[in-house]
Amino acid sequence: MPKACIYTKRGRKKKHGTIYISQSNRKDLQTATALIEQAKVFLRENGVDQWQTGYPNEGAIAGDLQRGEGYVMEAEGQVRGYACICFTGEPCYNDLQGKWLSDLPYGVVHRMAIDDVCKGKGAAPAFFRFAEELCRERDISSIRVDTDGDNRMMQRVLEKQGFTYCGTVCFDNSGKIAFEKLL
Repeated sequence: MPKACIYTKRGRKKKHGTIYISQSNRKDLQTATALIEQAKVFLRENGVDQWQTGYPNEGAIAGDLQRGEGYVMEAEGQVRGYACICFTGEPCYNDLQGKWLSDLPYGVVHRMAIDDVCKGKGAAPAFFRFAEELCRERDISSIRVDTDGDNRMMQRVLEKQGFTYCGTVCFDNSGKIAFEKLL
């Protein structure tokens, strides 16, 4: 998969190379669920405890799709990534042990899963750039995300994308490290 990125917005595909990102729909449920399951195996094989308790599952993804918060990444005609991007806040972020960079409305990226064949080829950064674009369209000036403390791979992606460590939160009954990026 080439490193170039293509964004799509709500049914309109926007091309920037060979990756397309668009809002997902019900037909993407099984593929998105399979990507999440593949990511669980990848994390486990790399010694990361994240997503090993059953969450996220098909129900969580179905909820994303129902709320219009699910997005898929297509490359070479196949869905190769999934993420939830929402703008309604994250309740557990209200109890941050630390300090956020901003008190203004924010976007959240959750449940990002990239197909193994696309890892290391710019897919995760493309999703974050897409989320930034969606935030700017809504006049939202920051993005927040959390991950497990042992998920060094995602932490490197976040660092490279300009996110700042802000503290810890409890999500899915476990401690997570939380990041924010001002746009």
